[in-house]
Amino acid sequence: MELRNRLERLFLITDKLRSSQYATFDEINNYIQRGFEIRDGEKNITIRTFQRDIKDIKGLFHIQIKCNRSNQYYIAEDEHSGLKNKMLEAFDVFNLLNFGEQISPHVLFDNHCKLGTQHLFGLLHAIKNGLIVTISHQSYYKTSPSERNVEPYALKEFKGRWYVLAKDVKESFPRIFGLDRVHELDITKKKFTFPESFNPNNYFENCYGVIVPDDEDYEPEEIILSFESGQGKYIVSYPLHGSQKVLADNEKELRVSLYLFITHDLIMELLSFGDKVKVIQPKSLIDDLKQVYKAAQKQY
Repeated sequence: MELRNRLERLFLITDKLRSSQYATFDEINNYIQRGFEIRDGEKNITIRTFQRDIKDIKGLFHIQIKCNRSNQYYIAEDEHSGLKNKMLEAFDVFNLLNFGEQISPHVLFDNHCKLGTQHLFGLLHAIKNGLIVTISHQSYYKTSPSERNVEPYALKEFKGRWYVLAKDVKESFPRIFGLDRVHELDITKKKFTFPESFNPNNYFENCYGVIVPDDEDYEPEEIILSFESGQGKYIVSYPLHGSQKVLADNEKELRVSLYLFITHDLIMELLSFGDKVKVIQPKSLIDDLKQVYKAAQKQY
């Protein structure tokens, strides 16, 4: 019970500072007391306990809480904002799940296959320590898994699934492996040297999703899309890619430009918008979509 109370305090402290941005100790303490009214936990904390909780939040979740001259506490911004946002999202979900049976049937979850998240910690350990990993990986296009010895470079999330960017020791270039298709994973004691010239962020910079063209001469292109105005509001709030730039935003359309490789992942995403999007350029992408639509018509 003590550990549970401690974790829930951390959630409540973080929730308060995310919603109020700035709050005094008394305001945070009152928020904790109200939060515990619907939980079976302690009702009050001391300033000493609060200071220890701040240290725990930083140590466990890498979220730093500071105090200004007005004795108001706040979550400090840092250069790892993407990591911090993911951590805060995890806070929200974990806190929700902590209610257990109390949330059912009021919260509905998507029933999907296992995502392979049990491999995340082991792979991260191997990446940080430069250890070769043996994986049993089954492609969607094969009937049985194959065993590979790989050098793991980075972990990547896309559309709720996790992938590892790794190089097979028998190959000269890295590729992506879906963790949901990894049956077994074994971290060996064999070391590898991470290539100094390789940067995982640069590797995916011009990609939508996880597919990177094998052809080194294949270049990204400027893509211009026109969205129906209603759909455009969603695209503004949730950009397709970091390269997205708004060219026009009015009652008729939202027009954006992207700088990307034209890949299967991008084409599938554009198809998901149906008649809410029109490709303005390049012509090669327009032709690709026309072929898909023609093939789809033949199904009916």
